[in-house]
Amino acid sequence: MSIRGLILIFFILRLFNITNPPLETGHNWRQALTNMIARNFYQGEFSLLYPKIDMAGALSGIIGSEFPLFNALIYLCFEIFGFEHWYGRLINLIISSIGIYFFFKVLKELFTSRIAYYSTIILLCSIWFSFSRKIMPDTFSVSLVIISLSSLIQYIRESSISNLVYFIILGSLGCLSKIPAISLLSPLIIIFFIPSINRKKRTFISFAVLIVAFITALWYFYWVPHLTSTYQYELYFPKTLADGFLELKNHIPDLFKRFYFSAFLSYIAFVSFIIGAIFLVKDKMYYALSGLLAAFIIFGVFIIKTGAVFPTHNYYIIPFVPFMAFTAGYSVSKISNKWAAVVCTLIFVEAIANQQHDFFIKDENRYKLKLEKIGQNTIDDKELIVINGGKSPQLIYFINKKGWSVSNKFLEDPTKIDSLKSLGAQKLIIDKKTSTMNYPFKKAYNGEHFEVYDLLEPQEL
Repeated sequence: MSIRGLILIFFILRLFNITNPPLETGHNWRQALTNMIARNFYQGEFSLLYPKIDMAGALSGIIGSEFPLFNALIYLCFEIFGFEHWYGRLINLIISSIGIYFFFKVLKELFTSRIAYYSTIILLCSIWFSFSRKIMPDTFSVSLVIISLSSLIQYIRESSISNLVYFIILGSLGCLSKIPAISLLSPLIIIFFIPSINRKKRTFISFAVLIVAFITALWYFYWVPHLTSTYQYELYFPKTLADGFLELKNHIPDLFKRFYFSAFLSYIAFVSFIIGAIFLVKDKMYYALSGLLAAFIIFGVFIIKTGAVFPTHNYYIIPFVPFMAFTAGYSVSKISNKWAAVVCTLIFVEAIANQQHDFFIKDENRYKLKLEKIGQNTIDDKELIVINGGKSPQLIYFINKKGWSVSNKFLEDPTKIDSLKSLGAQKLIIDKKTSTMNYPFKKAYNGEHFEVYDLLEPQEL
């Protein structure tokens, strides 16, 4: 089957339950946050420089986060079609599927169509399968960078400046959308060792990469710190290299698991990766090995900078998975078509079996969808709320109000509730599934799953 046909089949498979709201077990919090920023563009002011969330309490909600390109595309769908929870799923699936095709094109240009074919199949089955339909910018950002690399290869072959411009634009957008995607550019260091690439092209490529790096650094190392210091809310908390390394030491088993399982969700694929690495050394594929090493070093810096976050979040491995898929695909390309088909089939069955749960929502979680109507009927738009959603933004996203999302333990202390009242909190929303406490305030709503307290009205005796 042609690679386009395979990508189309995988695209259709992932359309199953594509209209689900972000209620699945895996990473619903991150998807809710992505949609939250997009919805604030829609309901408030659209500004790429000032993304906003709802859970910053009395603060403005402006947050230091990734460049909100993905959120802006979701917002555009809101403007055209009206609000729905799932548009980001489809946007990500489309861009990620295009990215997969260009992954094939890049490998076909650099190696052989056979290596490209099997590497692409393995990438399709990897963690990419489920995360390319989540409302998250991870595969989205990596896809944009992969597409940019295809333009760069065309520049090398054709000396077309327009392709170099496409590389700068797409590469910048990809790296801005999620900075770890920049690790896909690290193998470009080998252009200085390829005799067929003349000095002029090396110079132009170097400047192009520097432009991408500068634009990315401008956002993440100037603008994000500015937003954080000015508006006092930050999405992520990077560590120093020393602190990150110390945190990683306490999570070594989980760190290894991100590579041997989370990347492919298939032990067969990981074994293929190990064998592929051996073959690359045996075949003296020095350029490929140098590129992989460069990518691993740069990606390793990101791993250390995230500290405990990397080993405790499976999707952080995504930018390195294309390199692993190539290495695994290289080993599969060494065997006959018949056995290669068997190996790929086994990888598909194992990997999809380990990801199929992500396509379903448990009925027991659908009650959260009632929150928005409850909020509309009992809470004014300007009122600040407190909700027992903990660190996750999911509940405050579904109720579509602004305020604080706190833990049940936090709410056990009356003085802490009073402190939020002093900051302007007016309503308290309780998810009764996680808390059975009663509070000394008048109930504005009492339903099967939620209750709403008016913090300005004491409980009637």
